[in-house]
Amino acid sequence: MGSLNGLEQTKKNSFWKKWAGDELPSADTIGRVFSLISCDEIRQILKSLYSKLKRNKALRPAVGNKFALIIDGHEANCSYLKSCEKCLKRTIQTTKGSQTQYYHRYALAMLWCARFYLTLDVEPQLPGEDEVSCAVRLLKRVMLNYPRAFDLILADGLYARAPFFKFALKHGKDVIAVLKDERRDLLNDARGLFKEEKSVTYRYGQIERKCQDIEHFSSWSQLGRDVRVVRSQETKHLKRQNTGKIHFETSEWIWVSTILKEKLSTEDFVKLAHGRWKIENNGFNELVNYWHADHIYKHNPVSIENFWLLTMLAYVIFHIFVNRNLKMEICGKYTKLHLARIIIAELFRELGDIKPFFPP
Repeated sequence: MGSLNGLEQTKKNSFWKKWAGDELPSADTIGRVFSLISCDEIRQILKSLYSKLKRNKALRPAVGNKFALIIDGHEANCSYLKSCEKCLKRTIQTTKGSQTQYYHRYALAMLWCARFYLTLDVEPQLPGEDEVSCAVRLLKRVMLNYPRAFDLILADGLYARAPFFKFALKHGKDVIAVLKDERRDLLNDARGLFKEEKSVTYRYGQIERKCQDIEHFSSWSQLGRDVRVVRSQETKHLKRQNTGKIHFETSEWIWVSTILKEKLSTEDFVKLAHGRWKIENNGFNELVNYWHADHIYKHNPVSIENFWLLTMLAYVIFHIFVNRNLKMEICGKYTKLHLARIIIAELFRELGDIKPFFPP
């Protein structure tokens, strides 16, 4: 709903008495209590949910036999007026001159499974640190709570740093990250060898991928071990609606990884590497636009984190319900948005004492 005040207007519904055992608290009470709740208690609920899914054998890898954890950062909100002790700051040049803008950023960990995604944990970025440092702190807790949940980590080019790769390897996890810094010796060496390396072509619908896969690069001296570099030159065939002509869009992707070919084939590697976008499309995009995760219900660092964790919990439960409990013919007939609207309609079902705005 994206509003505690909007939620409060449903308090007369017997739904709350039946499921919560008491009346729905006021919007102010909910906001105040959420600043007192322990974040770790909600994290334990998320963990128990994962454990139950694992125990019931409901989790399968999305690609091959490897479970992938996707890590990325997200800016949730910004304001020139309200702030808290955990707000990040930056100076923005406006028509009124330089102004200090306050904002919050988070690192999110999402497990990519077949048919659905599990948002495992989130960590707020603290003042004075960058996204990667925040993500490392998040991963320490994720690896403690979910030590066997995933085999490798998917990340963007920002995470192609030796300390991050070393941290993952120390905990027995491989990494696939985008390689796009032209100043790197590793990238320059790879481009030189790609000129002589034969490519393998894969086709997925309207996309054709010419892939080159080379192991044992030692150019990344800071990492202190050999790495694997994969390039995918892609051509997408598009048919323009206005002219009916076929249009071609080309792109190039290069990734660096610690995982060996014998553990992950080139085809599955590229599928997994492209899966990093799942956290943008199926993670942040849906959480923000449909679940109102960016909304500040109460500007308190603890309550903001708790509302994020609870939103993630609701997101996971809803998608598990749709994918594991509903029949295939129902899922094929109705969109998830339609099913969500049916669920939320239950909150208004008994509120029939409101007179119509317009007379008959």
